[in-house]
Amino acid sequence: MHLSGSITALATPFTVAGEIDFPAWERLLQAQLQAGTRAVVVAGSTGEAAALFDEEYDRLLASAVGTCAGRVPVLAGTGQSNTAKTIRSNRRVAALGADAALVVTPPYVRPTQAGLLAHFRAVADEGGLPVLLYNVPGRTGCDMLPETTGELSLHPNIIGIKEARAEEARMQALLPLRREDFAVLSGDDPTAARSILAGADGVVSVASNVVPSSFARLCALAQAGDAAAARALDDEMAELYHFLGVEPNPIPVKALLALDGIGHGLRLPLQPLSSAHGAQARRVHAIIAQLEERSRSIAA
Repeated sequence: MHLSGSITALATPFTVAGEIDFPAWERLLQAQLQAGTRAVVVAGSTGEAAALFDEEYDRLLASAVGTCAGRVPVLAGTGQSNTAKTIRSNRRVAALGADAALVVTPPYVRPTQAGLLAHFRAVADEGGLPVLLYNVPGRTGCDMLPETTGELSLHPNIIGIKEARAEEARMQALLPLRREDFAVLSGDDPTAARSILAGADGVVSVASNVVPSSFARLCALAQAGDAAAARALDDEMAELYHFLGVEPNPIPVKALLALDGIGHGLRLPLQPLSSAHGAQARRVHAIIAQLEERSRSIAA
């Protein structure tokens, strides 16, 4: 498996009563498949994995596997603060049909680089699934350095990294690790085009929940080396990128999805988008509707 292009870290839609809205989930999945999204992530941080009960998680993943039906890879977020629990999670999602596991650096416990090497090697050895590494220090309190990633990239069951640090120097340090069996993916929407133009394979995106066609086109332009067109489209999404950062993810993206009737809220301790950002949400929603209409027309 070689991951590339626009990969969506799916939000999990809830009903007004706080249950998973499976019809809305199905619409979200179908929109991604129709738009050219190259893979999807179920129950990552954007999917509020920490707020899901085990039976909900399992049903959500099984639904995605059934809907995607082999058309695109389905990745499951499995990272835990404990190695044995992560291995158990990987085995569980493997049994449910996931194609790979997105495994974040262990949150909260702040392991050393040696600890990260031991953790990911054990998960890759014993978890029963290909592993996509995920480095997001702002959420975990732990930064996996490029040298550590380089050592892990040699493991035959580790297929790539989602790097969420936005600094250009970090991506430049990771790009030499790219091989056919190891993908380097951006985990930061605002710098994804820059990273792909520099040689990254693609992006695991939050924005592509609401602009799947535009993000698929952005990745295609950047992969083709059309820097002018990629940067022009990227500039058109600048206000979307800004809006997605006004409150913690996934609050803003779920506000935009709700305007399309996909989901109606979040689970505590997350709160709905502040009313102070309501006008901006509606303005951004109008912008992305125009972007998506144009991108779908170009794709057709």
